[in-house]
Amino acid sequence: MLKPGPRKIVNDVDVDALEDIAASARSKPEQATVAYGVATRWTGQMRSEGSARPIRLGNGRTIDRQFKIAADEPEEILGTDAAPNPQELLLAALNACMTVRYVEGASLRGINLTKLEIETEGTLDLRGLFQLSELVPPGYPAIRYVVRIAGDGTPRQFEEIHAEVQQVSPN
Repeated sequence: MLKPGPRKIVNDVDVDALEDIAASARSKPEQATVAYGVATRWTGQMRSEGSARPIRLGNGRTIDRQFKIAADEPEEILGTDAAPNPQELLLAALNACMTVRYVEGASLRGINLTKLEIETEGTLDLRGLFQLSELVPPGYPAIRYVVRIAGDGTPRQFEEIHAEVQQVSPN
C-alpha cells in the first residue's frame, strides 16, 4: 500500500513504491511471483514476430501487453535484415534486465545516476549450431560485458550495486 504524502523520487523512480513492492513480496511470499510469456510465429524466411502475453502477478492480477517483437537475420545469414536477430535481442534483453537492477540499486541508495551504459558481446561458433563438432557447444561459451556507470555515489557503492546485479539479475 502506498504511503500518503510526498514521494521519494530518485532517477525518476518512485523509491517508496519500489520499497512497497519489496515489502509486499516479503510479507506475502505466496503472491510474490510474476509470470511472463511471449508467443512467436514464423513470418517467412528467417523472420519471426513475437507477441508479449499478459503478465500474471501472484496476487491474481494480470497486466495486458500489446508489444510485438520482430526478429530476422542479416542477408549474409539468409535473412532480409528487417529486424534485429535473435542474438541481438537476447543481448539487448540481458542489458535491459541489468539496467533495471542497476537503477533500482542506485535509487534505493539515493544515488542519482548521470550515466549508465552496458555493452555486451558473445561469440558463437557455427560448428555448434550446425552440429559439425561434438567439441563445440551450440551456445555462447562466454558473454562479456562492460558497464559504465556514474553518479553521486561512491566507488564502493557502485561496487556493491554491481555485485547485487550479478547476484540477483534474473537474466
